[in-house]
Amino acid sequence: MSLAEKRASIGKDERISPRERILSVASELFYRHGIRAIGVERIAEAAETNKVTLYRHFSSKDELVAEYLRRLAQEAKSSWDRLEASHPADAPAQLRAWLKDMAAHVASGDERGCPLANAAVELPDRDHPARRVIEEFKTTQRERLIQLCAAAALLREGARAVHALPEAGQPARGGRGTGGRPARRG
Repeated sequence: MSLAEKRASIGKDERISPRERILSVASELFYRHGIRAIGVERIAEAAETNKVTLYRHFSSKDELVAEYLRRLAQEAKSSWDRLEASHPADAPAQLRAWLKDMAAHVASGDERGCPLANAAVELPDRDHPARRVIEEFKTTQRERLIQLCAAAALLREGARAVHALPEAGQPARGGRGTGGRPARRG
């Protein structure tokens, strides 16, 4: 029995609503196998329900995917809120704690990367209901990191480093290879 199936059966025994069982199972299956690889029949079966019940709670698989991603975005926001509460008015400490959390996720052999980034790759259609969730999440994450870096006085250094990077397709500033000759391209 897979972890998703165990979660669903535990949920059913504890009288967790069908909607929550479906979301729990879908979350696990989408993350482990990919959104496109998992159909609604598999989700319904693992959640110990049926497609009629699934569609009663979610008008389509696309809406189920969007809700899965909304939940993940909310979990990320809650994580940021906990970091802020643990390190009030201390942007460098919040950044260090966030990096420590991210390092733990990356080091875990059970991780497949950011589920929202994975979904963005799987769902390139701009009209998909989940794309808005993904784009809002990434914008919020980027803005939060920029604000924390600014508060931690890291943006000035980062801006200098970015300014020193070569333009796309151009040699690094100075443009010299070995022996003082211009660096060869391509």
